[in-house]
Amino acid sequence: MSTPRISVILPHYNDLHGLALCLDSIDRQTIDRDAYEIIVGDNASPCGIEAVEAVVSGRARVVSVTEKGAGPARNGAAAQARGEILAFIDSDCIAQPGWLAAGAAMVQPGTFLGGHMFVLPPEGKLTGSAAVELALAFDNESYVRKSQFTVTANLFVMRADFERIGGFRTGVSEDIEWCNRAIRMGMKIDYCGDASVGHPPRPDWNAMLKKTRRIQRELFLLSLEQPRGRLRWVARSAMQPAFIPSDYARILRTPETQGARAQALGTLIALRFWRGGAGLLQAIGLPI
Repeated sequence: MSTPRISVILPHYNDLHGLALCLDSIDRQTIDRDAYEIIVGDNASPCGIEAVEAVVSGRARVVSVTEKGAGPARNGAAAQARGEILAFIDSDCIAQPGWLAAGAAMVQPGTFLGGHMFVLPPEGKLTGSAAVELALAFDNESYVRKSQFTVTANLFVMRADFERIGGFRTGVSEDIEWCNRAIRMGMKIDYCGDASVGHPPRPDWNAMLKKTRRIQRELFLLSLEQPRGRLRWVARSAMQPAFIPSDYARILRTPETQGARAQALGTLIALRFWRGGAGLLQAIGLPI
């Protein structure tokens, strides 16, 4: 058997339905199946490794990673990779058929890529939380071009470069930290619009708040590593309500939000005020 050129790295934690759909989408790629392998880094899922293996059904290698976090799961899977290109995706995402072909054609030594992200249509009734994410979430082109980072749900990098830079950290915002570190070490970042991945929206406020709380904690810890990080964090937190008008304008311009725009406004107001208040609590050392 020839060595695959691409290794798809897929962290997983206790989401067998999402994992099955993600693997199905990778099966539908336009490039030859022997050009890539799939490695699932299972993060000690409570459902058990046997259940994960049953869903994988021979389509991927499963690596058990006991250290908690998506970062360690990615690192553990990447350590087993044989391909010269690493293609990272999350287990609840859906890769479009040309995803691997586009990313593999563009990535090169010294340059890592962020691909196009979009929010998948929600299952069932459109909620305010889903409408907010349809309009505002995963603007990966802006992340890459303006902020110089990509989400790890759609990242291409040469394996040799990844090994030189090192793996993902835990506790901080791992995508931003890894990209910042890569750029400091001389790497360049580029955007690949044809490498497209869909991410499901959070279906309700509880799911959105759970995600927001985790990201808030990780971003705060990362900000403390930067010069004047705490002061900048306070300013960022205080500014949160000021973003509501521009955010809502984007919601109104997004056709898919029709029918839930009033609920989206309520969710948006709650979200921005929660982030602002939580950020100020963090700045004075209180938990959120």
